[in-house]
Amino acid sequence: MIAACATETRVVHAPPDPRLAAFAMHLTVIEQITQDIVCFKTRCETCRDPRLRQIWQDRILQFKAVLKAEFAILVQAIRQHADLARRLDLIESVNGVGLRTAVAILVRMPEIGRVSREHIASLAGLAPFDDDSAERVGARHIRDGRARVRSSLFAAALAASFRWNAKLIALYRRLTAAGKPHKVALVACARKMLIFVNTVVQRGTPWVEQQPA
Repeated sequence: MIAACATETRVVHAPPDPRLAAFAMHLTVIEQITQDIVCFKTRCETCRDPRLRQIWQDRILQFKAVLKAEFAILVQAIRQHADLARRLDLIESVNGVGLRTAVAILVRMPEIGRVSREHIASLAGLAPFDDDSAERVGARHIRDGRARVRSSLFAAALAASFRWNAKLIALYRRLTAAGKPHKVALVACARKMLIFVNTVVQRGTPWVEQQPA
């Protein structure tokens, strides 16, 4: 039965890259440190005691130093591998994708550049799903997917769709002009950004900025 199923398989994907597992664990620690900094900032904002506020501010500085050092170590470890370094550079070449987001995509989406645009959007939880029933047509919405990489894409798309990427700026303006809410337009920009990244990795050529028509 196994042999019969194997003969019917149209596409055979390579096994997961074992190198990325260790990088993913390190990236999770970095993300946790980032969350800790946010918590300390919240404490500062709500603390009325100057002495305690100074404690939280000191912790923020300490954690920021650790965060910077750990991220540098992670990037250096990735760049020890020529193929991963090349893929990281391709991802970062897309306007609006910073190094932090590029690392998240590289580490948490090993399928990047190897699957279709629809598949990669679905893996990130950025593909729209319908909510139809009989004659009722419900609103489309996103669901499931890899929450950590999706959060990184949201943050990158927010800046890119206002400043860094001409195509995403045009897309955001077109959607909002058509009456789409900000969040819906931002999801579309995050999905399009991931598709851009998937395309440049598939082609093996860096992103080239082109003004939208």
